[in-house]
Amino acid sequence: MENKYRNRINIVTLGCSKNIVDSEFLIAQLSGNKFEVVHDSNDESAKTVIINTCGFIREAKEESINTILNFARAKEAGMIDRLFVFGCLAERYKNELRSEIPEVDDFFGAKNMQEIIRAMGGNFRDELLGDRIITTPRHYAYLKISEGCNRICSYCAIPLIRGKHVSEPIEQLVNQARKLAAGGVRELLVIAQDSTYYGLDLYKKQKIAELLRKLSEVSGIEWIRLHYAYPASFPDDLICEIRDNPKVCKYLDIPFQHISDRVLDRMRRGISKKETYSLIERIRKEIPEIALRTTLLTGHPGETETAFGELKQFVKDMRFERLGVFPYSEEEGTYSALNFQDSTSNRRKNERANEIMSIQNKISGDMNLAKKGQYMTVIIDKIEDDFIIARSEHDSPEIDQEVLIYKTAAVPVVSGDFVKVKIVDTDDYDLYADIQS
Repeated sequence: MENKYRNRINIVTLGCSKNIVDSEFLIAQLSGNKFEVVHDSNDESAKTVIINTCGFIREAKEESINTILNFARAKEAGMIDRLFVFGCLAERYKNELRSEIPEVDDFFGAKNMQEIIRAMGGNFRDELLGDRIITTPRHYAYLKISEGCNRICSYCAIPLIRGKHVSEPIEQLVNQARKLAAGGVRELLVIAQDSTYYGLDLYKKQKIAELLRKLSEVSGIEWIRLHYAYPASFPDDLICEIRDNPKVCKYLDIPFQHISDRVLDRMRRGISKKETYSLIERIRKEIPEIALRTTLLTGHPGETETAFGELKQFVKDMRFERLGVFPYSEEEGTYSALNFQDSTSNRRKNERANEIMSIQNKISGDMNLAKKGQYMTVIIDKIEDDFIIARSEHDSPEIDQEVLIYKTAAVPVVSGDFVKVKIVDTDDYDLYADIQS
């Protein structure tokens, strides 16, 4: 058994979609070195395990540490031979982890792919630079357009972990998109720590709109979805590109984090309450059909009950189509941790997050109910026993709602198909539909 599977490697990916892309590049390199790679597998025949960790917030760090400990126990029990850890948690806490979990053979930072490959006994293959083996369903893939971040948000440790913003050149991203399309990808999910900053380092101006336009010219790509747009210094030409380009989904992931001027100032977000309302009004006026996804943070130092009241009113006023909330987690070394006292209890932070989501539940339910009887085009993600699982252009995989299509033998479909449906029923976070022949 051990001889048969000595070249099989299990890569376990934790955290965000940017980590997924990093793992996919690593899988391509390892596969090019004749290793057999499984991803996020419980297959006990893989004798080497590599864990790609997240170190962003407390819950993510705890998940990463628990996963490492579980595999460390598996190594002690003789179930695996070698255990390696890389990614954000290892980048930030390498020395501490090495001391606390000696069962791990080695730790690597977030950008040490060549060292990881050498540790496996392989060589970095220059000819595979830019190649990926995607781990998502084959009809969609994440496209990471930059690394790091130049923003100075007071609560965020990403610049400490990943470094300054580094844009990938447009031509390389287009080439990557062509390869993905050739492999069957029809939907690109554009990601970065800050996607609207894209191009400033390389081209001395924001180039995200031009990038989307170039990507839309790739044959086979039908949907392009933009994530993690920073609201301060929002580029006007991006609004026009989303409005006018039929391949760019009428969808924008734009984390606002808060609305109180006092909290925004402490967060060092570079935008005011008035400017935030104005930006949302402008986007919705220019793109009436757009779905806005935002992320909010409760319990940041300086968030009084009055400031939290402003945040609740903001959610009621703006009626976001998609919304997520995280309680504040103090991260050592950040501006907030060094300069402000974390005086709100974890219990109250979570209560505030739940209050926001309670408001959002009602908004989402009302918005979905208004869609009953409407027709829309959706992409098929998978086929299960009871339903065909699909998404509209207003929904990103894993984080947004689904369109659950009632099965019918008359209309055969496969994953990646675009089909027209009629919405026949709704609940707070899902739509139910029939396929239109």
